[in-house]
Amino acid sequence: MSRKSLLLIVESTFIYLGGLLAVHIQFGGDASRVLIHDHASLKLLIPILIVQGSFYLFDLYEFSLTRRNAFLVIRIFQALGLAAITLALLVHFVPGIWIGRNVFFVHLVLMLMAMSWWRLVAMWVLRNQRLAERVLIVGTGHNAVELAREVLGRPEDGFQVIGFLGDDPGLLGQSLINPRVIGMVSELEEVVRSFHAERIVVALNNQRGSLPMESLLELKLRGDVAVEESSSFYERLTSKISTEELRPSQLIFANGSRWICFYRRWRQVTDRVLGFIGLVFSLPVMLLTAIAIRLESRGPILYSQERVGLRNRVFRIIKFRSMRIDAEADGAKWAEERDPRVTRVGRVIRKLRLDEFPQFINVMRGDMSLIGPRPERPIFVEQLERDIPYYSQRHWVKPGLTGWAQVRCPYGASAQAAIEKLQYDLYYIKNQSPILDAIILFETVRIILFGKLAR
Repeated sequence: MSRKSLLLIVESTFIYLGGLLAVHIQFGGDASRVLIHDHASLKLLIPILIVQGSFYLFDLYEFSLTRRNAFLVIRIFQALGLAAITLALLVHFVPGIWIGRNVFFVHLVLMLMAMSWWRLVAMWVLRNQRLAERVLIVGTGHNAVELAREVLGRPEDGFQVIGFLGDDPGLLGQSLINPRVIGMVSELEEVVRSFHAERIVVALNNQRGSLPMESLLELKLRGDVAVEESSSFYERLTSKISTEELRPSQLIFANGSRWICFYRRWRQVTDRVLGFIGLVFSLPVMLLTAIAIRLESRGPILYSQERVGLRNRVFRIIKFRSMRIDAEADGAKWAEERDPRVTRVGRVIRKLRLDEFPQFINVMRGDMSLIGPRPERPIFVEQLERDIPYYSQRHWVKPGLTGWAQVRCPYGASAQAAIEKLQYDLYYIKNQSPILDAIILFETVRIILFGKLAR
């Protein structure tokens, strides 16, 4: 179980116990009757959903964004403030969930006091390297160093790199990034014992003939240490797939169950239904967007552009125009940071992703899915397929209105950004499921509300 999942469970328990305490404070000796006969014990589940939803919206489960204690406390106050407003509105419109005078208010006050202190303690524990799992990386090449860099950048995930094992005696004792090369591959068992390693991650560029297989097998079967390939550890740590270590078998043998076949057929139906619902509900926002575009500049409100879709089929995507009408007078080029071609209205609608709303029509037509890799222009696809291994594999699935890459990394328009996005897209292709789809949809809503990760 991940630390985030554990924290979610513990905090849900705290919120529920806080609700029980609020009922006892408010009703005293009648608390048992209220909990049983007024169904208060079930009604207290509602604050859990609302408070946890608020925590999610304010990034309180993104540990890398809440490292400063002052920032963490401010975010907790903001999240609980939103939860209080939501609960007040819910009680007003659905009086049946009301437990009694001031119970929800007392509950929120208790949460405000308890959660701030609890989170400060929890984050101290998560960041404490003495409580982290000790990881030994077998290998000294580029993949091994990149893996260590990812671990060092995520101290709250509970891993500590204690060092590297190499096969070149000249590297012994040298610092590759921060941890040193602390031994040779042939000394695996001795190093594990001396440095109290708890997990071995194999990141050798060429494993054939260079791995002490008997030692690894014995250590794993004895239960002394966990043994894992660098590709699977990297994927679990970062939620993306390293294209440098990718083997075709990782995608070939992923998601091979009948459930996945059913899921994909089910998506074909739900995409069109949800596309229609999304189009209907977004019409008022699209109307206001269209008026704003028309008032600011002349030219078409909508524009269409060729994009590459499923199995490299080219289709025309529909978007709100966010650039000047002469934006590509000199030919197609990547968008830039603070791109001067983007209009004032365009900056706003790009930040809130409103320029993408007309693509509900593409979803209804079957050109796109609600969720999947973002479709790219043919001229850029040709270039990227030449430069980036496995880039064409993102066209195994339908492109999406939103996707895992869109909610996990900032907007980027360059070959390097395309590599980063591809790693997330391949992770989605390998691990696609209703749960992952739900996470992407929630993250997309959060981006629209808070205007993050856009350009």
